[in-house]
Order: sequence, then C-alpha cells, then structure tokens
Amino acid sequence: MSQVDVFSTEPLLGNPVAVVHDADDLTTEQMAAFARWTNLSETTFLLRPTDPAADYRLRIFTPGEELPFAGHPTLGSAHAWLEAGGPAQGETVVQECGAGLVPVRRDGERLAFAAPRLLRSGPVEEADLARVRRALGLAPDEVRASAWVDNGPGWVAVLLRDADAVLGLRPDWSAFDDLEIGVVGAHAAGSEAALEVRAFCPGIGVPEDPVTGSLNAGLAQWLLGERVLGERLATSYVAAQGTAIGRRGRVHVDLEGQGPDAQVWVGGATRTTIAGELHL
Repeated sequence: MSQVDVFSTEPLLGNPVAVVHDADDLTTEQMAAFARWTNLSETTFLLRPTDPAADYRLRIFTPGEELPFAGHPTLGSAHAWLEAGGPAQGETVVQECGAGLVPVRRDGERLAFAAPRLLRSGPVEEADLARVRRALGLAPDEVRASAWVDNGPGWVAVLLRDADAVLGLRPDWSAFDDLEIGVVGAHAAGSEAALEVRAFCPGIGVPEDPVTGSLNAGLAQWLLGERVLGERLATSYVAAQGTAIGRRGRVHVDLEGQGPDAQVWVGGATRTTIAGELHL
C-alpha cells in the first residue's frame, strides 16, 4: 500500500490518501473497516477494471461511506498506480469508478483529472439555503451566491464576500444534518491564489476536508460556466484550500473549450509519503 499526499508541493501540507494495491481479494466490509481505521478523509482500493477502456478500477471510502467519485483520491491513486509500474497508454490514464470513466493526464509535474459532469446543479431552494446558513453561522446577506455542484459526494456551494470571510467561518457541527458544504471566496487581485476554498462534510466522518478535488471541480463548473465572478476569474486559476487547518493546498484549474462541450481539468502535485504492506 501507499499513502500519497495530494495538492501540495511541500511535504505533509496537502491531503493524504491511503491507496491499497491489488485489492481484488478484499471484501467490501474489509475495505470499509480499513478506511475507518486509517481515519483519513478517503482510502482507496485499486482493482482490475471491468471496462476494457479503463486502466484500473477504483473504490473510494471515507470513514463513513463509499463514494462514487472523489478528486484527491483520484489523483493520489493514479500516482500510486503509475509509481507501481502501471502500464499507462500515452499521457492519459483512464480510471473506472462509481461515476464512470475518469481520464487522468500528466500536466507537467502535476496530475490532473477531467471533471465529471454534475449530477445535480442549479439553484439551492430557500429551505436548504437556510440550513446551510445555520450550519455556517451566516446571515442571509453574507451569502453572495449559491448552487448545487454535486458530482458524486453531494456538494452544495456558497460564495462569500471574499477569502477572509471564508477563513473566518466557525461552523456549528450540530446543525449540518446530511449537508456537505463547500465555501468559496475570492482573494485580492494579484494574490498567489485566486480563490480560498473550504469543504465541510461531518456527516461522512470528515468535519473539514483539507483539500478537495471533487468540490473544486464542481465549483469551477459553476463559477466559470455561469461567470459568477465575472471577469475576476480567468479560465485557468489556482485555488487555495486547507489554510484554516494548517495545510497549504493548491488546486490548479483549467477550462478547455466553450459552451456545453467545455471540459474542466483539476490538477495538483502528488508525492508518496508512506509505502508498506497491509495485513488483514
């Protein structure tokens, strides 16, 4: 097995994922138990693909449930598979997971995944938005915009005044119910990162996720697709995440094409921090 740090070029400042290689003989119960034991935001299992177009199949577990897709586990697992000698065909690896086939490409020194289409998008009903505000401790006028950006995990997103407002949040964990909330605010022009992002998902055993590929993918599809920030956000930008909990995540986003065929790519640095054997 490997433990891979994702979305940071600096040691121990990204989001770790535990990756179990050659996991075909493990049961679902064993996978879930190991994910609870690692207590990381996600643990993944590499298996033989069932789709001939895929290079490998991936199952993704949080401490509380299995996910059809997640971003930093996708990049970390692709890194581990390549590092173990996976026979990649060209510059693109194809991952099979609950969300279907996800291409992962080498992007210079980074890996990047093609953002899956959103399963749920559009406006947030007032009743749900009131729950979001209550969980985050926000007044109605503090939310500048909101949308569903669910590509598997269930994200609902809110835009705040700026990055400082995002970093100043003190969530009420008892008010989240089943909500998985992403929060975003813009940094000042000229800053290293264009956006500050935080991800809250206590219902799946992860109060605040350090750096979140799936959320950043959904945010990009919303913010860029609807030009929510107007000309303030370029079609290639960097988002910072994890600042509030002592991490230094950097998520690189690129939009290729226009209109309904446009594709968002989400990338970041990956490095193996632990390598060993799993005995169950």
